[in-house]
Amino acid sequence: MDVQETTAACRDAFAELASPAWIHDPYPFMRWLREHDPVHRAASGLFLLSRHADICWALKATGDAFRGPPPGELARYFPHAATSLSLNLLASTLAMKDPPTHTRLRRLISRDFTMGQIDNLRPSIARIVEARLDGMTPALERGEAVDLHREFALALPILVFAELFGMPQDDMFGLAAGNGAILEGLSPHASDSRLAAADAASAKVKAYFGALIQRKRTDPCHDIVSMLVLAHDDDADTLSDAELISMLWGMLLGGFVTTAATIDHAVLAMLAYPEQRHWLQGDAMRVKAFVEEVLRCDAPAMFSSIPRIAQHDIELGGVVIPKNADVRVLIASGNRDSDAFADPDRFDPSRFYGTSPGMSTNGKIMLSFGHGIHFCLGAQLARVQLAESLPRIQARFPTLALAELPTREPSAFLRTFTALPVRLRAQGLRCES
Repeated sequence: MDVQETTAACRDAFAELASPAWIHDPYPFMRWLREHDPVHRAASGLFLLSRHADICWALKATGDAFRGPPPGELARYFPHAATSLSLNLLASTLAMKDPPTHTRLRRLISRDFTMGQIDNLRPSIARIVEARLDGMTPALERGEAVDLHREFALALPILVFAELFGMPQDDMFGLAAGNGAILEGLSPHASDSRLAAADAASAKVKAYFGALIQRKRTDPCHDIVSMLVLAHDDDADTLSDAELISMLWGMLLGGFVTTAATIDHAVLAMLAYPEQRHWLQGDAMRVKAFVEEVLRCDAPAMFSSIPRIAQHDIELGGVVIPKNADVRVLIASGNRDSDAFADPDRFDPSRFYGTSPGMSTNGKIMLSFGHGIHFCLGAQLARVQLAESLPRIQARFPTLALAELPTREPSAFLRTFTALPVRLRAQGLRCES
């Protein structure tokens, strides 16, 4: 579809992003927004920021120029907040809190959910990766097609979280099955039926985690849930059960679908740009660069689902955002902004070689994990899973190719897949980036 025809009188970017015209390649539309309507007011009254500099500023200004909605105001931004379990759980998550409450909760969670703890999981993650690849190998070697999304990309984070939380694998698969429904229900334009499906899935998650917390309190093990429920001799403060349930619910949402989507996009990048596969055959720094470029090129969550409420009138790009307006950021657009990344539609891992995670060689931030006080707690866990997976996929299946074009979820919020069929030694179809 012609970008100019579609966007000449764009009244609602959220509706445009949800339309079939842009599901497979939303980036031309995002480029139009950055160039013509970078501070976009949707039909619902939400404002959407699409330029990298504006997004960085807004994320960094949370707690100053912006705040999260307190429970008493939630219905203003989510009409069904009074009756929706999912929206009430969302309101109680760390991402919706402002200092000083946010500072306290983040400290308590970070005390146990450390980079060191995640690095200690590397051997387990590597073992899970090898086991999943072993399971795929016989069918691939017979020349059959295998759905890499279902058999690997989605299964890996589910199994990793089962180990992290100290849960049976089958239980985690059961909870994860409702993840997509919950995320879709939290979209700003979710229908009543989608919100009802989200609430049903959230009720199962809440009940399970409530029982899990009690089990870990009486019979603790060496997992993150046990550590979070136990008292610390050097710190009298603890998380309440309600706080812990909302935190685990939030980790469940942020850890499976998005990580799976990034693995899918990484494999597609390997197939679409074979000249870049050498980044996966080098040292950890080279693998890191490939991972960061995948995250930049295809952010799994295209825009923020969390409301950021303007504390006062804000003028940005010649547009006045009024006090109390709900502002969202279009993360995927910021990552493709030519003012931040030269030739942004080109896949080029060298942008991130030799830098700290998330930082490009020209000092610009990759936005897929957020920025500021609400930077994603699970970023390191996602990066470790990708770093342990991609070189092994490349080494085990150097002739991997698409069996047919992948299918995507019809979602404006999540850039995710329903299937990614692959095979070996086939005349693969070149995928669209």
